[in-house]
Amino acid sequence: MTNAPLARLRAPAFASAFVSTLALTAPALAQEDAVAEGQEDTPEIVVTGEGLEPALSNIVYSTVTIERDAITSSGSGRIEEVLANVAGFQQFRRSDSRSSNPSAQGATLRSLGGNATSRALVLLDGVPVSDPFFGYIPFNAIAPEAIGRVRVTRGGGSGPFGAGALAGTIELESAGPAMLEPVAASLLANDRGETEAGAVVTQPLGGGFGQVTGRWDRGQGFFTTPAGQRVPASARAGFDSWSLGLRAVAPIDPDTELQARVTLFDDNRTLRFAGADSSSEGQDASLRLVHRGEWALDAIAYVQSRNFSNEVISSSRFVRVLDQRNTPSSGIGGKLELRPPIAEGHDLRIGADYRRATGELQEEAYSAFTTQLRERRRAGGTNSNLGIFIEDDWEIGPLVVTGGLRADHTRIEDGFFRARDAGGQLVSETIAPDRSDWTLSWRAGASFYASRRLDLRAAAYTGLRLPTLNELYRPFVVFPVVTQANAALKNERLEGFEIGLGWQPVDAVVITLTAFDNEVENAIANVTVAPNLRQRQNLPAIEARGLEGALAARFGSVSLDASLAWTDAQIAGEGASLSLDGNRPPQTPELAVSATLAWEPREGVRLSATARHVGPQFEDDQENDRLPSATTFDLFAQMPLAGPISLTARVENLFDETIVTRNAGGAIDLGAPQTFWLGLRIGL
Repeated sequence: MTNAPLARLRAPAFASAFVSTLALTAPALAQEDAVAEGQEDTPEIVVTGEGLEPALSNIVYSTVTIERDAITSSGSGRIEEVLANVAGFQQFRRSDSRSSNPSAQGATLRSLGGNATSRALVLLDGVPVSDPFFGYIPFNAIAPEAIGRVRVTRGGGSGPFGAGALAGTIELESAGPAMLEPVAASLLANDRGETEAGAVVTQPLGGGFGQVTGRWDRGQGFFTTPAGQRVPASARAGFDSWSLGLRAVAPIDPDTELQARVTLFDDNRTLRFAGADSSSEGQDASLRLVHRGEWALDAIAYVQSRNFSNEVISSSRFVRVLDQRNTPSSGIGGKLELRPPIAEGHDLRIGADYRRATGELQEEAYSAFTTQLRERRRAGGTNSNLGIFIEDDWEIGPLVVTGGLRADHTRIEDGFFRARDAGGQLVSETIAPDRSDWTLSWRAGASFYASRRLDLRAAAYTGLRLPTLNELYRPFVVFPVVTQANAALKNERLEGFEIGLGWQPVDAVVITLTAFDNEVENAIANVTVAPNLRQRQNLPAIEARGLEGALAARFGSVSLDASLAWTDAQIAGEGASLSLDGNRPPQTPELAVSATLAWEPREGVRLSATARHVGPQFEDDQENDRLPSATTFDLFAQMPLAGPISLTARVENLFDETIVTRNAGGAIDLGAPQTFWLGLRIGL
C-alpha cells in the first residue's frame, strides 16, 4: 500500500537532489561554448560516476570481484543469483526475489545466517540499500544490466557504515558511459509466458552524463507447493515488479564531481495460497560528492521511504488470519570520508557516518473460524547509529600493513507494541525503555608479496550490528508457526580472524585460499520455545570456522571462475538455549560450490554454463526439518543477429533439480524449476 503522507514528504527531496545536479551541467556547457569560440583551453575534465579508488587494505582481506560480463549473463537475470556465484553468500531461504517473501531477503556470508535480516552490509555506489524496518535487501530494485562491478569482502568491517558489516561488505558499482552503449534494451519471455523487460539509456549531459534505468518483471510464477500437497487454495508464486532509476553525474572542477540518484520501485508477489499477497515499495534518493585531489573526499547523504504489506492465509482453513496492511518506514543517513596526503604508499582514511531508521507496523488479526477481526496491532520505534572511524594503510616494500578503529554510538528508542481487540479495548502493551551505548570495533591485517606469483595475508577484526525494528517489535506468522518479537534484544558482536594466500602458478591462473574463524556473540535467532511458537532471542554465540577457495583462469577466449566455501557453523548454547548447543544454525549449509565456464569467441558473443551446489541444511534450530542438498546448472547464450540486435537465450535449472526452500514439519516449498528464456537485446 502507498504511504501517501510519507511519499509527499519525500518527493521534494527527490526532485531537489536530481535537479541540483542537472543544474551544475550549465557551467560545463558554457565552458564547451567558450572553447569553441577560441578562448583559452581548460584542463580536460573526466567524469566517471565512481567513488574514490579502493583502499590499499582491500588486498589484506578475503575479497572477490565480479566483473560486468558475469553480472549480465546469469541464467535467471537476477542480481541475487549473480552474488550466489560467490560461494558462502546466502539469503535466508534458497528462493530468489520472485518466489520468496521480501522480508526473507537478508544477505549474509560465511554461514553466519539463521536469521532473515542482513548480516552483510550491501552498498550501491557507497549508499546502504537495506530496508530501514526489516533489514532485507530489495534485490528486485537492482537491475544487473546497470551494474558495472561487484566487490565482496568477507569478514567484519570498521570503515564507512561498518556498523552493518558484521559478516562482510557487498559493494555494487554502477556502470558508466565507458561500459554502456548510449541506449541498451532487452525483452525476454520464458516457457511459462513470463516476461522480463529492461533498458538503460546513458547520454552526455553537459560535461557529465545522465542515465535512466528501467526494469519490469511479471509472470504467473510456478507452484512452490509440491503436487502431492496442493489443495484448491494453492496458488502459483505470481510476481509483478518494476523499478526506475535516474542518475546524473556533473563535474564541479577537474578533480570533483557531484553524483545524484533517485530510485523508485514497486514489487507484488503471491506465495503458497491464493490471497497470500505481499508488496514492497520504495522511493530512495542520494547525493554524493567525490573529490580526487590531494585531500581526497567522499561525502554522501541519502534518504529512503519504504513500505511493506503482507497477508497471511491459514494453511488449514485457507482464510485470511493476518493482514499486515501497512509498514511505513524511513531511513536517512550520510558519511564524510577524508583521505589526507601523508606520504607515498601511505593511505589514511578518517571520517564519520550516521544512519537513522524509523518505522511502524500496522496490522489486523482475524479469526480463522469466524473470519471476524480479533485484534488491531501497532508496533515500531527508532534506531540510530553514529560512527567515527580511522584506518591507516601503509605499503612498505612487499608488505602492506593496515589497521582501523571505529567507535559507534547506537540508540534504540521510542519502541512500542500495542494490541487492541475489535472493540478498541487494550489487550496488551509494551513500552520499551530507550537505551544507548558506545561500542569500539577494530580491524588489522597484513599482506606480504612473497614472490611474483605468491602473496600471503592475515587479518583479525571485530564487528557490530544493531537489531532491526522488525526483530525488536514485529511478530510474524508463517502459518502455523508464530514468531514473537523481543524488544530487549542486544546488539550483535563479531570477533574473527583469517589467514590466506593468493597463488598464480601460471600467468593465466589465479588461486586464492582463506581459512577463517568467526564468532557472532549475542547472535539473534528465531528460537523454538514451544510447538509452533518461536521467539527472537540473543544466543550466546554462533561460531563459524571454515575454508574459502576461488579459481580464476583465462585461456584466450575461454574463462573459468569457481568458488568454494566449507563452513563448520555451530550454535553455542547455554542456559535457556542449552538444548541448542552444538546445533547448526538454521538455513546454513556446510558446503557451497559454484563454477562458471564461459566462451567469448568474438565481440558480442558469449556462451556460459554455471554449476552450483548447496549442501543440506536445517529449517529450524532443533534440526528436526531437513532441506536436502541441491545441484543446479544454468546456461546463457548471446550472439549478434543483425546490426545492433542480439539474440539472448537462458536456461534456469537445466536438469529440473528439486530445490526445497522450506520444510515446516513436512509442509514443503520449492524453488525455481527448469525454465527456458528467449529474447532480443538492442544496443545503439
